[in-house]
Amino acid sequence: MHDFLLKELHNTDLEQELKFIGFDKCYTYKGKNKFIYKNFKIFNLTCAQANIIKQTALSVGADCGTHREVITGKIDSSCVILGGSISQLVKIAKKLEHQPFGLKELGAILTEKCNPQTAHSTKIMGILNITENSFSDGGKYYEFDEAVKQLNRLIEDGADIIDIGAESTKPYSEPVHAEKQLEKLIPILEYIKSNNIKILVSIDTRSAKVAQECIKLGANIINDVSGFDYDADMVNVLANNPQVKIIIQHSQGTPENMQDSPQYDNLMDEIYINLKNKVDFALSKGIKKENIIIDPGIGFGKTKAHNMEILRRHQELKTIGCPVLIGLSRKSLLEMPDASNEEKDIFTLSLNSILINDNIDYIRVHNVKLHKKLQNILG
Repeated sequence: MHDFLLKELHNTDLEQELKFIGFDKCYTYKGKNKFIYKNFKIFNLTCAQANIIKQTALSVGADCGTHREVITGKIDSSCVILGGSISQLVKIAKKLEHQPFGLKELGAILTEKCNPQTAHSTKIMGILNITENSFSDGGKYYEFDEAVKQLNRLIEDGADIIDIGAESTKPYSEPVHAEKQLEKLIPILEYIKSNNIKILVSIDTRSAKVAQECIKLGANIINDVSGFDYDADMVNVLANNPQVKIIIQHSQGTPENMQDSPQYDNLMDEIYINLKNKVDFALSKGIKKENIIIDPGIGFGKTKAHNMEILRRHQELKTIGCPVLIGLSRKSLLEMPDASNEEKDIFTLSLNSILINDNIDYIRVHNVKLHKKLQNILG
């Protein structure tokens, strides 16, 4: 009787593992693709398209799940789940390029999505609230002198970006007029410019007027938590300033009502489709794709269960093809309403450590110093 020893491989360097077992070193770079598996959900296909994809998948040893009535044609459309190794999916993509019904285009998209992603370090966005009523530190940095001190502290602690906001968008907060936002933002931006401070600056605003004036003063990023829904002119401001990036966030509802029993039939599908449509809208208006960052909007029209599902499945959003930002710092999903900010920061760090390990593109945090230390530890 043999005493077999087995170990499941998880989050490992498969190319290196193949070398360890004596696999042909000249082939490990391509050979690893036979052991990396991906599952794609493809939306709203015709029965003909779904049937062709399924048969193509089976022909290379992969699989494809469809609606059970696809084969009978009794339905108009079906989503499918296509799964296999990267090697198999690339073969499927090549075969689809010779199929009718627009599947050539799908083949090209699959090829692109199967390309290996370049490893990168997570960018840390430090939060500077110059508001009276922000949920975490409302009023603490409302006065100019205190705001400047916090700005310099965040930079010293290692922030890659400073996100400055003069309008709280916490649950049940009311809009702040553009003039009042600019009254607080302009002095900070002028301070940064006059002191030649080299830091990327993001402006957290839903107002196109605020965005335009801040861009004139050197803002590099506009963080629109409404995802173009609040101010119809926001997309035009960004299109006319191609040097500026835009963060498009998902939100169900507005701050005034977003936490009134938020509900979803399929959370991640709805967030994905909403963000994909907004990215396509931005592209149609002339915004470059490399200037777009997407944010699923933790706490913006979501329950704790919704928020935790987003954290577990955030990598699905990368299929849109834009960098992803997550902002969970000190938010209610921690369920610590009476805890100190220091204690909230520890639990924020715990959740963000998972995101950093998953190569999230951006995290938005209050305590930059703590997250920078973690990033240094993780390498």
